[in-house]
Amino acid sequence: MEGAAPLLDCYCNNTLLLLQDIQKKRQNKDLVELQALIDNHFEGRKKEEEELLALKERIEKRRAERAEQQRIRAENEKDRQVRLAEEKVRREEEDAKRRAEDDLKKKKALTSMGATYSSYLAKADQKRGKKQTAREMKKKILAERRKTLNIDHLNEDKLRDKAKELWDWLYQLETEKYEFAEKMKSQKYEITSLRSRVQALSKL
Repeated sequence: MEGAAPLLDCYCNNTLLLLQDIQKKRQNKDLVELQALIDNHFEGRKKEEEELLALKERIEKRRAERAEQQRIRAENEKDRQVRLAEEKVRREEEDAKRRAEDDLKKKKALTSMGATYSSYLAKADQKRGKKQTAREMKKKILAERRKTLNIDHLNEDKLRDKAKELWDWLYQLETEKYEFAEKMKSQKYEITSLRSRVQALSKL
């Protein structure tokens, strides 16, 4: 029995060492797995932050592109309005020049017919003077109405409000244009009727 005690102590010590070794290996394994989980967590966080940063950059880039597109569209619309106004003025000047040439031809023809039409020529000159004054007033009004658009500092909502304001203004101008056109038709009809009466009287 005395010889068995040291063997039992040795066996117990070996078993204890073996259990400690197993426990230590298990702890090391748990630490390695925990470290791997921590590393995976931080890798995932890092990836999510990079994706979020990339998304923010794409949003900012798209916002800048949209602002640039809106600015370009506004400039193009401004240029188009200027061209339309200039083309309208040019057509009016050409029409005025053509009417003046036609009036001059008529004046020469009437002058050749005799002094009977001197009163008619005076009235025609007076009308031409009124037309010239009206054209100058129209040019002045157009110059006052044609204001430069300053929209670079406006945000999207204010740009939308500005677009609505310009649309309302364009609608008003088109309405006035239609009314003036109808008035001009009526005046042309009256002039044609008067000229027909003058021609009939000249034959008599």
